[in-house]
Amino acid sequence: MKTILSWLYQVYAWLFLIPFAFLWSFLCGWLAFLGATFISQRFASQRIGSFWARTIGYLTPMFVSREGLERIDPTQTYVVVCNHASQYDILLVYGWLGIDLRWVMKQELRKLPGLGAGCEKVGHIFVDRTNPEAARKAINEALDRIGDGVGILFFPEGTRSRDGRLRKFKSGAFRMAVEQQLPVLPLTLLGTREILPPDSLAVRPGRAKIVVHEPIFPEGHDARSLMRASQEVIASALPAEQR
Repeated sequence: MKTILSWLYQVYAWLFLIPFAFLWSFLCGWLAFLGATFISQRFASQRIGSFWARTIGYLTPMFVSREGLERIDPTQTYVVVCNHASQYDILLVYGWLGIDLRWVMKQELRKLPGLGAGCEKVGHIFVDRTNPEAARKAINEALDRIGDGVGILFFPEGTRSRDGRLRKFKSGAFRMAVEQQLPVLPLTLLGTREILPPDSLAVRPGRAKIVVHEPIFPEGHDARSLMRASQEVIASALPAEQR
């Protein structure tokens, strides 16, 4: 019976879920573009972006639990950092964290039909990862345009972990936090790798969780010590074999 249900789910995933996700992303990208143009970037990010992510999550289905949301001050701007093991991390954070986010993403994503235009109009930050100085300048310029109560989201591992273990962090997010005197909000994401492993389209239903840790303020830290403290906190909520 389990084998039959698994086979039926894969038929559902390939014939409906995956094509729908691509089409839905294209449509919501243009809806976000229009929402940011005629209403506000915050509306496009929080309403349209969250609706995009939750719709795909519900259809998977991805069952989400959240811990530590009370640690978020909705008036504070944060540098948000989290582990990265699956494309479903994006859906989990965007759909269920509940704050206005601006993503730091590689500039190649700007070329995605619909989604790229929507992300640019909403105010997500495209960077050239081969040019750290230009990336730093783009992020600092974006911060000048962003109001209070916004999270600037980084995946400090730089890419998805292929084996599920937490990779060494890169320092860019933490340099920015020190320079701008912004608190770091560490998140641990759990369960997404089991829903969609890296470099795969073998999606399956599952449970995911966001753990929101206490913010780490930059006072008394340089970028390296802030990076180490954030990585230790994120690792503390991971299973031992993933630390």
